[in-house]
Amino acid sequence: MEKGTLIEFRLQGERRLATADRPEGKKHWIVVDERGQAHTLHPRQITYEVTGCTLKSSEIPNFLKEVEPFLDPSSLEVAWELLVEDGEAVTCAKMAQLLFSDQSPPLCYAAHCLLSEDKVYFKQKADSYEPRSAAMVGEIKHQRLAEESKLREQQEFFTRLEQRIAGVAVEWQDSDRYRLEALERFVINPENASRVAQDVLAAVGRPQNPQSAFEFLVALGLWSPHENMFLRRSQIPIHFRREVLEVAQQCLDSPPPDPDKNRLDLTHLKVYTIDDESTQEIDDGLSLETLEDGRERLWIHIADPTRLVMPGDELDLEARRRSTTLYLPTGMIPMFPPILATGPMSLVQGRICPALSFGVVLDEFGSVQDYQICATLIKPTYRLTYEDVDEMLQLGVQAEPEIAAIATWALRREEWRKSQGAISIHMPESVIKVKNNDEISIEVLDDSQARQLVAEMMILAGEVAGRYGQTHQLPLPFRGQPQPELPSEEELVQLPAGPVRFCAVRKCMPRSEMSITPLRHAGLGLETYTQVTSPIRRYTDLLNHFQIKAHLRGEPLPFSAQDLQATMQSVTEAAKAATMVERDTNRYWGLEYLRRHTDQVWQALVLRWLREDDNLGLILLEDLGLELGMHFKRGVSLGDRIEVQVSHADPREGKIHFRELVNQEVQAAAT
Repeated sequence: MEKGTLIEFRLQGERRLATADRPEGKKHWIVVDERGQAHTLHPRQITYEVTGCTLKSSEIPNFLKEVEPFLDPSSLEVAWELLVEDGEAVTCAKMAQLLFSDQSPPLCYAAHCLLSEDKVYFKQKADSYEPRSAAMVGEIKHQRLAEESKLREQQEFFTRLEQRIAGVAVEWQDSDRYRLEALERFVINPENASRVAQDVLAAVGRPQNPQSAFEFLVALGLWSPHENMFLRRSQIPIHFRREVLEVAQQCLDSPPPDPDKNRLDLTHLKVYTIDDESTQEIDDGLSLETLEDGRERLWIHIADPTRLVMPGDELDLEARRRSTTLYLPTGMIPMFPPILATGPMSLVQGRICPALSFGVVLDEFGSVQDYQICATLIKPTYRLTYEDVDEMLQLGVQAEPEIAAIATWALRREEWRKSQGAISIHMPESVIKVKNNDEISIEVLDDSQARQLVAEMMILAGEVAGRYGQTHQLPLPFRGQPQPELPSEEELVQLPAGPVRFCAVRKCMPRSEMSITPLRHAGLGLETYTQVTSPIRRYTDLLNHFQIKAHLRGEPLPFSAQDLQATMQSVTEAAKAATMVERDTNRYWGLEYLRRHTDQVWQALVLRWLREDDNLGLILLEDLGLELGMHFKRGVSLGDRIEVQVSHADPREGKIHFRELVNQEVQAAAT
């Protein structure tokens, strides 16, 4: 090079111009840029040499001003269209001639700038540039459009995030969904989270961890501060698929033909449905019929969803996948679409309803003397709550003698089961309800006569169904329970009567079992038993209905023994998962309730030891019916009643700590 030759080089990626000043050693040159700064360059660092002119470094700005008007990238497309057919490679000088009809140094440099920055039409080969094929240019343009669209989409997403955080209502787009779902997955399963969630958090200036993602989802209004993470982590579907809802609507609009055309008409019987006031899926009712010989026949009517559902259809497969209705403090997640479960599937007062009815005659001791199972039509007369029935029994309402008679048979039935070895455990049971996802109430259920009445009738229906299956050798989902090894009478007598003693017995009870052949149920004192009374809410009950009703009609069973075994296994696993979600969710809201009442003094009963060496025991908060662990700071005995306060509660972590109050603290807290 000569002194004053104009060259281009890159400094930290930035294009720079300089003039050659002098050689440095054998290969290097010292050049001076427009700012007067000297740079030592190897020839490999020089990206372009402007030929045909020599300049002083101070003249570089004027040179650039001459170049600037010609730096229009769109002009390359015209040149490409002229050159692509022949595929002719061009130098910067030839391109300047083609574009500008001139090869002056500024215009040659302008051509160089355009070609070196172009990523669409030309590719560099040594010192010249070759036009890309039409197919390649089309592909590059397509990719660029896609990238631009993606970038625009991303920018619009972040704009919506900013608006939502500022309190502005936004409409989330389909394209937002995968980013929002990535945030959800980051919270639910951090180990398998994608990079997308962390990129979103980084872009909005938030820490890139699961807790931060949780808080961000809450801030966006997508999750509640009390989002049910147990439900989120499970595979339990919260909403029904569109296809299932469409089938449900079709059933509502045009019910399919009834497979049981010859139903026994029992609409003349008075039918009582007894449930909690909030119950929407009404799946059982009771009647009493006086026979000609003076004996009384108990009727247990069970809702008949198989009137609308066939094995293997869309509704059946959806119910099988869900396995059970989920009852949570915040509301229920039904097994069937609500428009069916609370409508034509339920035993609705005043309507003629299909049912599967169990007519049972008991002997004077409470043992089953005679029974029949029929597909029926009934007309529920009264929709009663447990409180209504308790009041009727206490007042001895003369107009409803059937209720008193059913209650008498229920007591006799309970005594008979005890004589057969049934084990009764009466522990306080609480119901936690949450309104508006925030207002918590906890109610301890009374162990009332009405609840016992209904429970005994449901157990009776289960025994009769089990007997029918055993007699006719039907594969059914039989339930059993091994005989427990209970504490001796001497051991039990040493424990305080009531919850402490019941708790000791409960600890010894083995898990219930399921089999397609009959089993003894030690806890209920029955030789055979299966559940049939909640076919709208439990899939195994629905299986029983499918099998029993097909046999009653004289048709082949819809499930062979092998099919039933496989179906039971998958349904049982799903039901266990649902039970875990129910248990964990109830514990969360119980702890949240206690967290909000740290100033409250609670009466607690010491139930049993969890680890006696560590002074860790189980206490019962009697006003709430909640059983929780507690470390004791002093020696206590089972059955002791103590006053406690919550010292720390973290519902999300499932942790709670109590402290026992001494007399002076109790008085101070009361004051």
